[in-house]
Amino acid sequence: MPFYEHGQTRVYYEEAGSGFPLLIVPGGGLNGTVAGLSASHPFNPLKEFSNEFRVIALDHRNANTGKSTGPLEIDRPWDAHTDDQIGLMDHLGIDKFLLLGFCIGGPMNWNMLRRHGDRVVAAVMTQPSGHRASIPDQFFQRNITGWAPELLKQRPDLSQADVEAFLSTMYRKNPDFVYTVSRDFVRGCQTPILVLPDDIDPHPYEVAMEVAMLAPNAQVSMYPWKDPVERIPMAVRHIRSFLQANRPA
Repeated sequence: MPFYEHGQTRVYYEEAGSGFPLLIVPGGGLNGTVAGLSASHPFNPLKEFSNEFRVIALDHRNANTGKSTGPLEIDRPWDAHTDDQIGLMDHLGIDKFLLLGFCIGGPMNWNMLRRHGDRVVAAVMTQPSGHRASIPDQFFQRNITGWAPELLKQRPDLSQADVEAFLSTMYRKNPDFVYTVSRDFVRGCQTPILVLPDDIDPHPYEVAMEVAMLAPNAQVSMYPWKDPVERIPMAVRHIRSFLQANRPA
């Protein structure tokens, strides 16, 4: 099982295929893992794109069923995950790469673009999460009940106050839009973007479409693309053609 370490953090990752690098950010919130790509996602990019890309995916730090572990960085939760992702690229000797994120991967992709946009050739936002004004505290509540209890069982060095502070910084400090960047940032981002909207509570259609309308080099998929399931291969073909079109010669 491949790991890389930076500081006190140990990150588990998997690779498949060869070609231009494609970094996958799993969905499932803070419990996102490589294993989840085949168990709970609409498609598995390690399988779908490894015939022509070097596909790389990692477990989120401190996911309950994952293998990545590290400090709970209360003051910089989004940046801590970006550190793990860009650190993995550095570990593998990769400079430029494509980016595909599910769910929480939407805000994480934007944070990567904010910090290391010069290294991201193009990004896919698949069923991205975002702030839903009608349920403003949903991500704090989902994680305080669905992620924190098991983490605390595994980590006696952490307290309830620690996880509450971490989640407050993550989701209550900037409770708007995509959490990690402003609308002005998206409006000025020249990176090619492909958005595949969803519309369940954690994946607001309105935010996904606002991103697609604001980003100057954005495309958007058909909607709905997951229902019926026979549409999913069409969405995968759209992603493939987008990645091919933006892959450096």
